[in-house]
Parts: sequence; C-alpha cells; structure tokens
Amino acid sequence: MDPTDSATVSAVTLPPPPPPPPPSSDLSGPTPSQEDHYVASITEEHEVTCWGCGLILVLSPYTPIFKCGWCGAITNHNSVKGDNNYFWWRRLRDRCFVCVLLLFMFFIIGGGIWAIYPIVFSISYFCGVLHITISIMLSITTVSTFILSAFRSPGAPPLIPWGSYPAVGKNGLDGYTFCNYCSKPKSPNSHHCRSCGMCVLDMDHHCPFIGNCVGAANHRVFIIFLITAVISNFYVSVISSFAAFYIWPPLKSLPISVLSGPTDYMLVYGFMKELTFSFFTSVESLPLRGFVLIYLFIASVSVEIGLCVLLWQQMSYIYEGKTYLIHLSSRGTNRNSKKDCQNIVRFFGCPHAATRCLLGFWNSRKIHTK
Repeated sequence: MDPTDSATVSAVTLPPPPPPPPPSSDLSGPTPSQEDHYVASITEEHEVTCWGCGLILVLSPYTPIFKCGWCGAITNHNSVKGDNNYFWWRRLRDRCFVCVLLLFMFFIIGGGIWAIYPIVFSISYFCGVLHITISIMLSITTVSTFILSAFRSPGAPPLIPWGSYPAVGKNGLDGYTFCNYCSKPKSPNSHHCRSCGMCVLDMDHHCPFIGNCVGAANHRVFIIFLITAVISNFYVSVISSFAAFYIWPPLKSLPISVLSGPTDYMLVYGFMKELTFSFFTSVESLPLRGFVLIYLFIASVSVEIGLCVLLWQQMSYIYEGKTYLIHLSSRGTNRNSKKDCQNIVRFFGCPHAATRCLLGFWNSRKIHTK
C-alpha cells in the first residue's frame, strides 16, 4: 500500500475520550432529543483510532487515506486484509527449483572436470594443475555465493514500538503503513513479498532462481554471485571449446578443385555440402567425452548470456542509486537517484581510504595523459 500525496490527509489528533458517566437511576429525567442523537452519531463517525499510536483522530468520513498528526502513521481504510494461504506452497516451489539449480551446477562442475582434465593433463602437467586450481576456486565461490543468496534472510525491517501513545513519540512512525499480511508496521522503504511471507527491507525483486527475495541483507552477495557465475561460465565455454577442438576427429579432405576453382554459386553450394557431410561424419566417430564437451559449451554460453543481461540491469540500477521496485514505482523520483560511481562504491562497501587512492590514481593518470 503506497498512498499518494494527494490522497493523504493529516488528521487532527485528540486525547482519549473520558469514560462515560454512570447511568442515572432517575428514570423520570428528560430523555435526549432526536437532534442531540443525530449530532452525537455524526461526531462518532468523525472519530477514528490511529493504529500507530492509539490516539483518536477527527477527520472527514470521506477520507479513506489519512496520516496521523502525532506519530505520522498512514492508514488506508480501502486496503484489503491479506492472507498467506499459499505461502508454504510458494516456499516449497522455490526450494525445489533451488535444488534443481544446485544439481545442474554440480553436474556442470563434475562433467567439466571429468571431460576436460584428462585432455588438459595430456597437453602438459602445468596446464592440468592450473585448470584444476581455477576450476576449484570458481566452483567454490559460485556455489557458496549462490547458497548464501538463496538461504540468507533478505532483511526484515527493524521492530519499533507501535499501538500505544506513551511508547510512540512525535513522528515516531512517520511514513509507516500497516502491513495487512504481517499485521505490523511497514517502513516506507519496505515491501511485502507474498512468496517469502515477510516484509523485506530495500527489496529489489523476488528472484525465482535463488528462491528468495533480493533485499538489504543479501543484495551484495547476489551481485557477487552473478559476477562469479558469469566468469565461471565464460571459463567453461572457453576450456570446453579448446578441449573439443583438441580431440575432434579430422575432417574429410575436400577436393582441391572445390577450394581453388572459380567462385560461382554451384561451387560454393558444393563446398558447403561437402563440409557439412564431413562434419557430421566426424561427429559419428566422436567419443562420449566429446558430446559432453559440446553440451558444456552450449549450456555455458546460453546461461552466460542470460546472466550478463541480468548483471547489466542490476549494475545500472545500482549506478542510479535505485532498486528495481523503486525504478518501477513513482517513489523513485523522491529518493536519491543521482547517477554516480560512488553509488557502486558505497554498495560494495569499499573503504574510504581505498576509494580515495583509486580516485587519486585515476586523476593522476588523466593528468599524465594530457
């Protein structure tokens, strides 16, 4: 629930009403008139209790969205009570998908080591040791960051006192709304995810590939996972293509007349036909290790393309100082959306001294080039 400024009304806060007087035992006294009863009913319609501080607010009965004048909490009477009936089904679906992706990652790692390391070791012992070292480092980094992104909490909003006037101070809940799913206050920079069943602080999006939300607590780990996954897939595509080229059976020799003759349409067509036939003939004699290398190359290139697009999108939002949800909502213009490389530096938490050294090196390099 994100109320707009035009629909939000600051309401007047009144102290709690005094208790009603005890009923009189004198039954012969005068009864209230019809006009007094009508005025009392109108007054009761104007009095609403604030969910944030518990004080009574006086406002128009035609105000569905209003803001408390004391604590600043925003109330929306048009919001529908949420339920989490399908929460466990969504969590089970996400966790199953995460397990499938983990099996796929282990298959890529195991298949790559089984299919590539004998070929690399046959070239030289140094190349084999280097390949095993790089593969282990990339595998551990990618799998660990994936597990942290999938199973770490995305970040819940801080718990603050609410519902009682002595506990909630002036503007103590400024901009807060009431989450109908969690039944507790929701900060302005939080969003409720029905798949995770919780409010997420600085939520970027719910990623089905990790089965978890990307929020304030795991956004940095998620970006590191994307970077390591892109590097790992690039290495797998390069080393698998090199190994496949090394063990590929030799192609059938083509006629010299086709290669050196005049380049007309029929000769080019004949050359392509002979080349295609020679290629498929060599595939028939390819060992099982070669087919695994072909699969590794196709799978790594396909996954790498998708990850590069996602990483580029995420880094562009970080460069703008936004998240994906803020980029979609109209609130994105109200926050710090200045495009600056300092947003990336702050996101990754680089020390100020290291940042100053890098900027000084960059400026000195620009001066020397001039």
